[in-house]
Amino acid sequence: MSHRILHLGLGAFHRAHQAVYLQRLHDAGDRGWRLAAGNLRRDGDAVLAALIAQRGAYTLETVSPEGRRQYRRIASIEHVVPAEGGAEALVALGADPATRIVSLTITESGYGLDARGELDLGAADIAADLQATREHRPGSTVYGVLAALLRERRVRQAGPLTLLSCDNLRHNGARLRAALGRYLQAAGDGASCDWMHAHTTCPNTMVDRITPRPMADLRERVRTATGLDDAAPVSAEEHLQWVVEDRFATGRPAWEAVGAELVDDVEPYEEAKIRLLNATHSAVAWAGALRGHAWIHEAMADPQVRRLAQDYASTDAIPVLRPSPVDLDAYLAQVLRRFGNPAIADTVQRVAGDSRAKLTMFVAPTVRDRLTRGEPVDAVAMLPALYLAFLERARRGALPFRYDEPDAQAPAAADAVAVLCHDAGVWGEAAGDPRWVTAVRRAQPRVPRA
Repeated sequence: MSHRILHLGLGAFHRAHQAVYLQRLHDAGDRGWRLAAGNLRRDGDAVLAALIAQRGAYTLETVSPEGRRQYRRIASIEHVVPAEGGAEALVALGADPATRIVSLTITESGYGLDARGELDLGAADIAADLQATREHRPGSTVYGVLAALLRERRVRQAGPLTLLSCDNLRHNGARLRAALGRYLQAAGDGASCDWMHAHTTCPNTMVDRITPRPMADLRERVRTATGLDDAAPVSAEEHLQWVVEDRFATGRPAWEAVGAELVDDVEPYEEAKIRLLNATHSAVAWAGALRGHAWIHEAMADPQVRRLAQDYASTDAIPVLRPSPVDLDAYLAQVLRRFGNPAIADTVQRVAGDSRAKLTMFVAPTVRDRLTRGEPVDAVAMLPALYLAFLERARRGALPFRYDEPDAQAPAAADAVAVLCHDAGVWGEAAGDPRWVTAVRRAQPRVPRA
């Protein structure tokens, strides 16, 4: 008997990551788990249609830092939920007893968390879904869908379930569990909330594979290399990592047999990635945009950009991560090598998206740790200085690409450093610390310019 994973968020990252691990298991002869997937939003309808026409199969192109390209057919997604089926079809699959895991890649913003990391019940889409849940309809956000799914599962006595967040969010499983509980209570569905706490687990995970948006020439490369005219190919770097807290409600695939790391505590791996990869990636994007670079690999080839990225990570981030089970110096060297991969063709525009949220998630923890330890913050102060210069360019329309963020539409403050550094929503207890404000002011003259 096989079990099902239902995945929500059938974008490029899932197809370059979790679907690949299951394909490896299938290739090894382990077909005990199968995969169904669909979307919560309609902006991926064209990809869904292409995958349905291809019976869920697609081509994955991987690229090494040396530019070596390899192509592999991925056929682990056995059922693609059509967009027309809507949330009701996802709920029906999730409530089926054969479904043992519901996994998510809905991006950080899809969780609707406020500055404190709690579900923002005042957001318009959440408020609309709360009403839908009260009327026993699925709604459109992940919470509306999961609330309907859990209710159906509870009523049908379909058995326990694992909710597996695979998004780039610190403590993603714990945050999903807390936010979903808050949602269910606000919707007045205490029975489903109690059932969730008694019958589900939400493991924390760390995911890592740079997966740019597919470029226009990818389809032709795949056709030339494989002879297949694939309407839904995906491209990613060669590097692949998945660290998962081994806490599942009713079993799981043997992912550890195909390269995943099943551990008791994800946090050390998560912190290394968030502070050494994610924060550094953002710094390279901001500095790269200021230096006029369109591509991440071009920015990494710029000595000024590379130097400030290395300085932030080595001087301020790595010391507060020790001790760690991760070889942090080797990890950083690998990260910088990956960023410099020209074959990935990752854009500065993509990496710079949601910049303010990235300050909060990726940069602020290092600031707080160093200030708590009484250590200098001059290297990490360069990152908000870069962001402010980047934001000022965006307001003037002087970036080499369009950048949309609420801050970019707001008028510039007379003292932008003071406003940003005093924002508790970004820095938490470090907000307004004179050492922090002074360090960011000192960093401003060192911001690289074109």
